[in-house]
Amino acid sequence: MNNTYGRALRRGVQRLRAAGVASPEWDARIMAAHLMHCGHMDIPLDQSPMPGFDVAFDALLRRREAREPLQYVLGSAWFGPLELKVGPGVFIPRPETEVMADWAVRNVDGPRLVDLCTGTGALALYLAHYLPKAQVRAVELADAALAYTHANTHNTGVEVIQADATADDTLADWNGTVDLLVTNPPYVPETPDLEPEVYHDPHNAVFAGADGMGVITGLIPTIARLVRPGGKVAIEHDDSTSEAVQAAVARHGGFKQIAALQDLTGTSRFVTAVRGVD
Repeated sequence: MNNTYGRALRRGVQRLRAAGVASPEWDARIMAAHLMHCGHMDIPLDQSPMPGFDVAFDALLRRREAREPLQYVLGSAWFGPLELKVGPGVFIPRPETEVMADWAVRNVDGPRLVDLCTGTGALALYLAHYLPKAQVRAVELADAALAYTHANTHNTGVEVIQADATADDTLADWNGTVDLLVTNPPYVPETPDLEPEVYHDPHNAVFAGADGMGVITGLIPTIARLVRPGGKVAIEHDDSTSEAVQAAVARHGGFKQIAALQDLTGTSRFVTAVRGVD
């Protein structure tokens, strides 16, 4: 019988399911649509594949069978209304982070906005998209990630700074003037038992010591230094460390209205606070 897109998809689904991929039907369809430059519901299932499709589809399937993240395979990831370039070397933005991004847009009170540990630039770009008059700065240290930061923020007005977000002098010219600061730093406790896809993300963008608090603890002095009295802060954290992050922010002594913010599953995944007066 003649080969068709439908048959190719069914074979792809079987391969991905055998490899343990959590959503084989979706992933196979999205990869096929990516090659065909069409919507995932617009694949003509009863038609014969265009020349070269089978070879190209097999190449994508092999990468996904190896549990390389779908976003890396496609070269892009969606974050709210934004399509971002991604690939090996940069952390893939997760949908849950959109909750913090939306909180930030709704709670901003002033034009100076900062995104620490920006990676792809997702949070900074989200802020710039919905707050086009804002001054947005995004900080990233890693060279590999920074290539994607620059690619995604080109001609957007977001200012990118390569720096260690925990350093004493990072963004020093904005000390005490930032109206809102967000960060999605490395925060996962070191563990060998996560889904294989997670380990394709850069290790230093995901993991932060045995308790997942290494980077967040180092960021708190920077956040306190940058944010003006009354300015707002939001920190994403591991789903096991909400109380630890709240306690670390409280120990600093320079913040008030410290609270947990939940993601769409009801999991406490963010800590918000207001900068007080020292």
